[in-house]
Amino acid sequence: MSELLVIGALFLGTLLVLYALGVPVGIAMGATCIVVMISPLGNGLNYSVIAQQMLYGLNSFTLLAIPFYLLLGRLMNRIGMTPRIFDLANSMVGQFRGGLAHVNIVASMIFSGMSGLAVADAAGLGRVEYAAMRDQGYEKDISLGVTGSSAIIGPIIPPSVPIIIYAVLAEQSIGELFLGGIIPGILIGVFLMALVLLFVYVRGYETEDSFDLGDFWTCLKEAVFPLLAPILIIGGIVTGTFTATEAGAIAVVYTVFLGMFVYRELTLGGLFKELQYGMVETFALTFIVGIASLYGLVALQLRLPILMADSITAFSTDPTVVILLLVGLLLVVGTFMETIAAITILVPIFMPILQLTGIDPIHFGIVMILTLMLGLLTPPFGVILFVLEKVTDATLEETMKAVLPYYVPILLVLLLTIFIPEIVTYPATELVGS
Repeated sequence: MSELLVIGALFLGTLLVLYALGVPVGIAMGATCIVVMISPLGNGLNYSVIAQQMLYGLNSFTLLAIPFYLLLGRLMNRIGMTPRIFDLANSMVGQFRGGLAHVNIVASMIFSGMSGLAVADAAGLGRVEYAAMRDQGYEKDISLGVTGSSAIIGPIIPPSVPIIIYAVLAEQSIGELFLGGIIPGILIGVFLMALVLLFVYVRGYETEDSFDLGDFWTCLKEAVFPLLAPILIIGGIVTGTFTATEAGAIAVVYTVFLGMFVYRELTLGGLFKELQYGMVETFALTFIVGIASLYGLVALQLRLPILMADSITAFSTDPTVVILLLVGLLLVVGTFMETIAAITILVPIFMPILQLTGIDPIHFGIVMILTLMLGLLTPPFGVILFVLEKVTDATLEETMKAVLPYYVPILLVLLLTIFIPEIVTYPATELVGS
């Protein structure tokens, strides 16, 4: 245990200090590797090892999925998906008591198939959803709470950028992880809607407009082509027509065609701009992944994953108990570390523990991402809290208080996912026969 504490203090302590000082996560991880290498515990600074490991970490066909899905999300936003999806969701569930709150959640579930990022959902749909709820007389707290909590559905329901990063680092199938996130994502939506239903009854909200089949049909026709994008992605993966990476490329081509020739809202100049922004985002993420590969190698040289695995398995070898211990750690980490950063840092350390205790990496991947999503709603980092502060008229303090009740349904889904692994593993097993 003393050896683990010394190595952990050097390896993780250096990283956290740099991270707390505001050093970008990729540079902080790289600097930590260099510090450890030149320390008495390290094997010395070896430039060849650094170069080869970073190159090896990026030499992955799976990693090609990142630029495609990042660009897909940007293009979907560019061609006016947000109002079309919101109108469709409103025509579907807007007539129920507390209808706009339900619309908020359903729109996020639909939009999750377009962006794959919680922050994109909060920034894209957040302003529209919040303004619509406030205009209809909803209190500020419920408007903020529903908008913020529903945004985390994005990285659970495919396509999902965090899932792709996890798949690359854990050497798992993106397709299986995509399928594994479907049921937990739907459950979060259903549980949030149940909580909203309770709130609207307690606060005395009345039933809103009746269902209008004509309005629904009109909205569906407007949104039907964009909705085919996630169907194309999941359908292609399930049928084995193409891989998750190839699905991203096909979806991008489809979206460009849709924006240019169907909606006519995407010009060549606009496409070039989105390609530029997409390349910048891709470089940032792939640089982090390359550094994460080096970080994992240095951790392995110090035997940190082995020492941590020995410490955890000395406490218990039961897979469920081990997952609960790791989830407890992730809940703490998620309060001050961004999701992608946490995944890149911790997955190389966690993998030997999963192998030693027989935990399914597909199951744990969805549990890990779902746990980290709570961090996006939790101070002090809580990116979604800051996004909502910017796109609404609420203060940061009001936003923090508003989202607290919505932790309950998300935690319930997390516990169900932990104790019933089939929620994650069943779709992959049944649909792709893995």
